Amino acid sequence: MLYYLLFPLAPRYHALNVFNYITFRAFGAAVTAIVLSFVVGPMILRRLHRAANYQVVREGTPDSHASKGKTPTMGGLIFLFAAITSTVLWARVLSHYVALALFATLWMGAIGFIDDSLKLKQRRLGLKNEGLVERNKLIGQIGIGLALGVYLVLHPIGNLPGASTTLPFYKYVLVIFTWPVAYVLWTTFILTGVSNAVNFTDGLDGLAAGTSAIAFATLAIFAYLIGRVDASRYLGIFYLHNAGELTIYCTAMFGALIGFLWYNTFPAQVFMGDTGALALGGALGTVAILLKSEFLLLFVGCIFFAEMMSVVIQRFVFKYRRRRFGLEYAQQHRVFLRAPLHHHFEVKGWSEQQVVVRFWIIAIMGAIVAMSTLKVR
Repeated sequence: MLYYLLFPLAPRYHALNVFNYITFRAFGAAVTAIVLSFVVGPMILRRLHRAANYQVVREGTPDSHASKGKTPTMGGLIFLFAAITSTVLWARVLSHYVALALFATLWMGAIGFIDDSLKLKQRRLGLKNEGLVERNKLIGQIGIGLALGVYLVLHPIGNLPGASTTLPFYKYVLVIFTWPVAYVLWTTFILTGVSNAVNFTDGLDGLAAGTSAIAFATLAIFAYLIGRVDASRYLGIFYLHNAGELTIYCTAMFGALIGFLWYNTFPAQVFMGDTGALALGGALGTVAILLKSEFLLLFVGCIFFAEMMSVVIQRFVFKYRRRRFGLEYAQQHRVFLRAPLHHHFEVKGWSEQQVVVRFWIIAIMGAIVAMSTLKVR
């Protein structure tokens, strides 16, 4: 919004030329998002407490989590408001890149909001807190994945084919999906998988928020470089016209998450809930798809991938052993002590703070590996 209002005045007021620089607007978006998080955070916290919208402690979590039953959830509203408002202020929202990222974030956030709201209503009625039926939640996730894939196939927003992606470590290698249907299924798989992976990671104070902040900061750098002709040519990566606007969106998300960590760090005053976790996963997946960099998520989101795979492996092996050896054997011979992965290390004796900080360190290492792909080609 500020770009459209102030940059046209640059011929008269030369100082306003700064609004043409993505770096300036990205910095402004990050700072604005942090400030907004501090402003709206206390207000949203009070509303959540008044509504008694407290966290539902999942079955199978360590006993140390019992006290979290009086911590409000749906705190994702804090960083979603801050990030979206900041993006609207500083980015060129008419850019297809920004518009699609915002739409996917709001869509996934709405699914999570409905899920959290149903849990609150069910608790008030004395019913089992199951929230949104898993099938319906999956339909919503698949729906946005299909919609995004079809849109990109029919209306490529960059200078590359819509149904395509790139490979890390390789210079100018473009993978084109011969069958558009395959690409639509690919985008659906990415969005559904990443949103659920972030949701699995959201189990400890500050874990999902911190690792997501690291991921968005890394993707912001990629968006900036991919969106510059000179930088992309020097690094041997494909140039995407106007993709640099995603830098502003990513830094806004980064700033909003840093502000949210003020309330979410141990001991957490609020949890993000599915409202925040699904929105973050949808945002990360969409940015990676738009930048044609889906495979980078293996490094940028290494923690999310490990958390999701721990759940998949645990369930698959348990069902196999139960069918072949019986229930008692399957219960006594699990792959992980608890799943998702962060609970496994808690049971092994790591404190919650140790798990969170060590996972942050691993996430930073993954981000460094992702950055190395820019030169190792």
